[in-house]
Amino acid sequence: MHPTSAAVGPMDAPQQAFSAAQQGFDRYRHLSIAARLAELAKLKAEILRSRTSIVERVMAEVGKCRTDALIAEIIGTVDWITWLEANAQALLAPERVKTPITLFGKKSLLLHEALGVVLVICPWNYPFHNAVTAIAAAVVTGNAVVYKPSEHTPCTGLLEACLATSPVLQALVQIVYGDGAVGEALIEQGPAKIFFTGSGPTGAKIMAQAARQLIPVELELGGKDAMIVFADSPLRRPVAGALWGAFTNAGQSCSGVERLLVESAVYEPFLEQLVAEAKRLVVRSDDPGDADLGRMTVAFQRDKVTQHVEDALAKGARLRFGQVPTKDHLLVTPIILDQITTDMLVWREETFGPVLPVMAFQDEAEAVHLANASDYGLCASVFSADKKRAMRVAAALEVGGVSINNVNMSEGNPGLPFGGAKKSGFGKLRGPEGLLGFTRSKAVLIDQANSKIEANWYPYTREKLRRFDRFVDALYTPRLLRLIYVAWHGLRLEAFSQKPRCSTPNKI
Repeated sequence: MHPTSAAVGPMDAPQQAFSAAQQGFDRYRHLSIAARLAELAKLKAEILRSRTSIVERVMAEVGKCRTDALIAEIIGTVDWITWLEANAQALLAPERVKTPITLFGKKSLLLHEALGVVLVICPWNYPFHNAVTAIAAAVVTGNAVVYKPSEHTPCTGLLEACLATSPVLQALVQIVYGDGAVGEALIEQGPAKIFFTGSGPTGAKIMAQAARQLIPVELELGGKDAMIVFADSPLRRPVAGALWGAFTNAGQSCSGVERLLVESAVYEPFLEQLVAEAKRLVVRSDDPGDADLGRMTVAFQRDKVTQHVEDALAKGARLRFGQVPTKDHLLVTPIILDQITTDMLVWREETFGPVLPVMAFQDEAEAVHLANASDYGLCASVFSADKKRAMRVAAALEVGGVSINNVNMSEGNPGLPFGGAKKSGFGKLRGPEGLLGFTRSKAVLIDQANSKIEANWYPYTREKLRRFDRFVDALYTPRLLRLIYVAWHGLRLEAFSQKPRCSTPNKI
């Protein structure tokens, strides 16, 4: 019988899950990449077939509006599997690596091998997309997975139902439910690698625990993403982009716009349009399809929004739109603040809610300085009609991804790696770099099976040392016909190395 995906949550579940995942890994470790992609194709077909029920389940647990759930949880997930179908075979195939002339006659290969059983821990804001994206990458690279969802949006049974289309995936993917204590117990099982997406404080705890066992980790943590709008940009597009970038998923996106920088020449007209368009947004929990924002997911995050807004107002910020959230409801109206200063929590710390602080800048240098003056470095966006300036600013920003004349779109392409700098973490998701993060590189050098002795092997003699010295001179000294010199001295060294030692060996 095939082991099935775990759906348990007691404290003994971690050991059971890793044992089952190891069995699945041992059973299917020799599956070809094509065979693994065939299993993921079944998962993709099931996701598409069940997309309505998946969307409604995510809406119920996370509070998303219907369109947000469809775009992020379904389209983004299917895009990634489709990208794997088109690219995984080539990326994971053995690579021929150029061999230097000093190793003449040999061949070099780079192999990309599975790690084993990896641990994936995901947050509560995109529970289906984050899970399937990591699981698909782990499976296609040959690994087995133990997956722990957030206890705040576990979506219990949803992933299991999708994996049921493939007994192979059921064997390779084990799911364990629980809180942080369960996560700690999972790490104690010694996974081959940990892939964590979530908050900075939790990421630091995971890294500290993993360090005791020398377990490698990849951390995708929070963001305080800046959006820069220059005066030459037609206002309609960046206004619309700022609203969506800041308020999608009720602002609960690590790559959402959390700081808006607008050139002073257009600051007031931009802000007026921004507020006017914000008034048109539809906010409600019960969404048949025409709501722009749903509710926030958890009360503690709403309380953080309240803290940040109240701190800003107390320090002189102006509430241009919205209202301070109340403690009796998770439905939060979008909030726009101006007259912002850099000491305010809403400008310094990740808010992770539907709050958009706006600040003016005078020139390009100040815009870059303000954007980079952050502990975070996940993503950013730049709006300008001047392509050279936009690229110049993008290059100067200390972040992992930049969208030019768009927002959150460097994350939207599955072929681009997603990950940050500074306290936004390290490692990448998606793209070639993200896929290879689920592998271990193995260097292979291939030589001929014959009786020849390598020049650098024993015995060492004074004459061999002299010939090595001449070979180094021929190899690295610029001159005409250098390759002829290299070949001549290399052949002389090679010929001498095949001779047995004639002198008396040294005594100890």
